[in-house]
Amino acid sequence: MDATLELMMAAVMRLRATPEIVTYVGSRIYDRIPASSTGRWAAQFPFISNGPTIATPDDYDCLDGEEITIQFDIWSSGTGEAYDTIQARKIASLVKRALHDAELSLATNALVSIEHVLTRHVPDPNPAMHHFAVQFRATVETP
Repeated sequence: MDATLELMMAAVMRLRATPEIVTYVGSRIYDRIPASSTGRWAAQFPFISNGPTIATPDDYDCLDGEEITIQFDIWSSGTGEAYDTIQARKIASLVKRALHDAELSLATNALVSIEHVLTRHVPDPNPAMHHFAVQFRATVETP
């Protein structure tokens, strides 16, 4: 199995199994954000979506591997904590804690390490929307 795909699937499983994250987003962790027939998002806020990934070769002597960067995007909009960046910031922090140095089980590949790289507040043209990007770098040995 592709190392990036397997890593993303394991990371999403970890997020879905983290009670504090489920309290905020329920099952709303998307690979593709649901859209209406007009193309507008049809997802209830807050939610998490898969962001961009980058995989580069990371071979060493007789070991094949990849360095993989994955990103999760946190989206929030509404009233109360969701009106400011508070809700999205809290969810971003929970995602960081759930995945930084996590021991994720991969069936085909072997996770060597995963570490938090950055959390970034991404200003949105819609002032009612709050977006945080949380990135991780993983080293994976491949068969």
